[in-house]
Amino acid sequence: MSVELLDGATIESFVEDEEAFNGLIHDRFSNLDTNHDGFLSYSEILKEFQSMRVFETHFGIDVKRDPDELAHVYDSLFEKFDHDANGAVDLEEFKMETKRMMLAMANGLGFLPVQMLLEEDSFLKKAVEREAMKMNA
Repeated sequence: MSVELLDGATIESFVEDEEAFNGLIHDRFSNLDTNHDGFLSYSEILKEFQSMRVFETHFGIDVKRDPDELAHVYDSLFEKFDHDANGAVDLEEFKMETKRMMLAMANGLGFLPVQMLLEEDSFLKKAVEREAMKMNA
């Protein structure tokens, strides 16, 4: 993990760079698709949701959540990705929902930079790295 400066424009620029964004989407999708069938099942994407520990911590401190509440949240998230409600997420659905979520984050951040603690292989960290490469070029 590292602390990085990030603003909405950095995220928007990354998402708009189709080559960079689509490449990362494809790589992440391939890593999540453990049975290599070209779809993400609920169990495959659940592992990713759980690894983020967004709902199991509060400012980095573990909190006890009601398991039924967590299951409902994860079910709702999966439904957001599964646009055609067929019980599996294909690459296009994954890309569209990830893009929508990242643009929502960009909109929420606005134009003022903030310091954030980012996971090394996260989409946001990749956006920051891409922006740094552009500035150094």
